[in-house]
Amino acid sequence: MDKIDGKLLREMIISGANKLTNDKALIDRLNVFPVPDGDTGTNMSLTIASAISELEKLKEDDITLIGKAIAKGSLMGARGNSGVILSQILRGFAKGVEGKNSLSIKDVAVALKEASDVAYKAVMKPVEGTILTVIRETATYAMSIRKEDMAMEEFLNRILEEAKNSLIRTPELLKALKDANVVDSGGKGLVSFMEGMMMGYYGQIVESRQADSIDYEEFIQSDIHIFEGEIEFGYCTEFMVMNADIEPQELRSRIERDGDSMVVVGDDGIIKIHIHTNNPGKVLEAAGQHGQLDKIKIENMRIQQKNLTSEKNKAPKAYGIISVSMGSGIAHIMKDFGVDQIIEGGQTMNPSTQDFIKAINSINSDNIIILPNNSNIILAANQAKELSEKNVEVIPTKTVPQAISALMVFEPSEEFETNTQNMQEATKAVKSGQITYAVRDTNSDGIDIHEGDIIGIGEGKILTCTKSVDEAVVQLLDNIVDMDDIITLYYGQDVTQDQAEALKERLEEIYDDMDVEVHKGGQPLYYYILSVE
Repeated sequence: MDKIDGKLLREMIISGANKLTNDKALIDRLNVFPVPDGDTGTNMSLTIASAISELEKLKEDDITLIGKAIAKGSLMGARGNSGVILSQILRGFAKGVEGKNSLSIKDVAVALKEASDVAYKAVMKPVEGTILTVIRETATYAMSIRKEDMAMEEFLNRILEEAKNSLIRTPELLKALKDANVVDSGGKGLVSFMEGMMMGYYGQIVESRQADSIDYEEFIQSDIHIFEGEIEFGYCTEFMVMNADIEPQELRSRIERDGDSMVVVGDDGIIKIHIHTNNPGKVLEAAGQHGQLDKIKIENMRIQQKNLTSEKNKAPKAYGIISVSMGSGIAHIMKDFGVDQIIEGGQTMNPSTQDFIKAINSINSDNIIILPNNSNIILAANQAKELSEKNVEVIPTKTVPQAISALMVFEPSEEFETNTQNMQEATKAVKSGQITYAVRDTNSDGIDIHEGDIIGIGEGKILTCTKSVDEAVVQLLDNIVDMDDIITLYYGQDVTQDQAEALKERLEEIYDDMDVEVHKGGQPLYYYILSVE
């Protein structure tokens, strides 16, 4: 075969998506920091799952339409920096193949070049040694050999080999990768996708081993319903089945007649169900026959629709604020500061572009401010900004303390531009830190770290490593306190109030000229999030 037609392209993309999904856990472990929240593989697999979901709606094997489907699906489902960049790679590829009935070697090379160009334009400050490098070097190589006399099979194998070599070279371009002794995780995700596509080219379509446990709907923590017209099924019902004696596919078939918008995913005897139904009790009873029910949530969407309609009939608010929160306590604090819509997420569960779009549309205001509170969420928030017709500004907050500082200077009576400028300035006045545990042995900036050690991260660097959570807090503060007024601790779900209060007393003795505050954060994975300002 010297050309790729629409049918084969579809099969290659599906095979590539499955390979990426299968390698999710491996990619997650390629985190520079040895923290328990590596999520590149998760983000990329959820992004590509959204693309495949859109592709499956398409019946024709038309190359232009296939490109548009994967571009649209990945754009709306993009999560994290790696997911957003992957969506831009697919968008560029789709642009490159538009109008083609089949793809020649030259067409594939040009599409890869377009994919690289679009991805680079999407990132304000491109960093070499990342997925961007892998797509650029692969595209450059493809363009350099496109005129040689060879079969399509040889061409695809050669550019795949170049992608693998580019990935191997990433530690030479990025010191953090070399220090951690890993290759770039996003680049690895792209190579996995390309490997799966090559298998699809040979007719050996990769089957997804995790198709039931990896579905982007599973990670939507904030179920924001956007209603249009009459609601056929009125109750949004979510729950878990623990110790299940049934496969997810079989359980899905037993309840699929009872509603719509259904997601049934699971693995290792745990199944998560999301369904819109008129009879939650019937669904729960059917599922309860096959395991123990847990984390049941039922919401009346008809009441929500009535309230939303009522809200839309009111005069629009001057502002709407959206913030990402990774803990119930932190969410309550943000609500107290006037945040309209909380998107639950953060490390390990980055919201998608679609999540931000839903949140923007749910607020009765034309002026929207978004606080991402994580460096890996900013790109998805900005992508939503570009897609929205509202006046949206993303304050590039990388931590919860930065968001709190920004919210403290917000003034509803001020002009939009003044508020956003003041909020951006406020983020610069706070220093942030996190305390968590190491998931593997490594060395970071000369600090030897062993699995299980307690590490303190300040301003994006691992600054301390010890065996004690409290000691890690003390050491981290010693690194970042410098003539400031207030120390604030947000304790996580694995810390008790008594433990936090005891630590507060210790810190008040050390910093007797500073105020020390303690709040329940409720965040997972991080024992403490702290701020100094």
